Amino acid sequence: MAGRLASRLWTLTQLLKPSSWFRPAPHSPPRRILVLHHLLLGDTLMLTPLLAKLRAQYADTEICLACPSAFLSLYAAQPFGVIAVPFDPRKVSTLKKLSQRGPWDLCIIPAENRYTPLARALGAQRIVGFAGDRPGWKNLLLDEAAGFPAAPACFGDFVASELIPGTPPRHFSPEDWPWAQAESFSRPRQPYVVLHLGASSPLKYWPTARWMALAEWFSIQGFEIVWSAGAKETGLVDQVDAERRFTDLAGKLDLLQLATLLADAALMVCPDTGVAHLGRLTGTPTIALFGPGSPAICGAGDYWRNSPFVALSAEVSCRDQTTTFRRNAAWIRRCARSHGDGAGQCARPLCMEGIPLQAVQAAARSLLAGQPDTRVQG
Repeated sequence: MAGRLASRLWTLTQLLKPSSWFRPAPHSPPRRILVLHHLLLGDTLMLTPLLAKLRAQYADTEICLACPSAFLSLYAAQPFGVIAVPFDPRKVSTLKKLSQRGPWDLCIIPAENRYTPLARALGAQRIVGFAGDRPGWKNLLLDEAAGFPAAPACFGDFVASELIPGTPPRHFSPEDWPWAQAESFSRPRQPYVVLHLGASSPLKYWPTARWMALAEWFSIQGFEIVWSAGAKETGLVDQVDAERRFTDLAGKLDLLQLATLLADAALMVCPDTGVAHLGRLTGTPTIALFGPGSPAICGAGDYWRNSPFVALSAEVSCRDQTTTFRRNAAWIRRCARSHGDGAGQCARPLCMEGIPLQAVQAAARSLLAGQPDTRVQG
């Protein structure tokens, strides 16, 4: 709380300076662009089409991506010539560093408009974002406000198309994303399959017995099995494979090491979580299991249409909410309920339980044969 309060006071102090309001016209083309957000891993990686489009349009512009420190290693080799700059809204030191890199001719806010006052405090000459955030004060400082699309679209695609005019970026290829050198770790023998168990909510967990059945099925076909999960999710491996029959790397790799692991994997299966998007960057054939999340918003979309990616989901009536980032669109079908027995909560992930083992096996056969059906399958 103290850190957030200090950041707000710093922002307010900057806003009280006349220079924050008497702004010269931004340069055209812009000399410096800031993409300002503090999103989770998956949402951050879904901004890739925006970065690609900005670089295609502004070859000589300095483009910076505000980024949680935990993700910086993924951008260390500067894909699309973009500089990832650490940002934590609770740390004044990161705000000051963003200010020192400015002034910014253009600041793009792809998600929550609560960062519009900060953008102005950082010296942004023009602020672009989506309209309709709530409460309404968040939208007051936007110089340009775009609407959410009226038809189903991937988040990465419509951020790039709606916030920046011009030709869409060319479809992604793994060669577009350079990687820094990861710290060495014990590599599994090839060929191997990565089964990532973790996710942001228990409502995204696939049934334990199906994970083990899937692992045994891959093992029979000659694949080494690698369990993966976050540092706080290692207990999931205990539940699935208490005897440690298969290789366990859960909680043992940083993000750059995980990307290295995925790059050499024959296949990955995971819930709808940030690791699924990391697999797109490495070109790893990926099966993503969508429970409460929206395959339309978080699927491959157009930019990643050539990626070996299959989204599996089950039809359930409770995937019935139509908002994301506090904006409403009738085509959005997702569930943001928390896990629990209380009112407005969900006690059991029927959406994940509705994805059968056989559907995952069929998608795996297709991907391993090099003939993926990248449509959403339900």
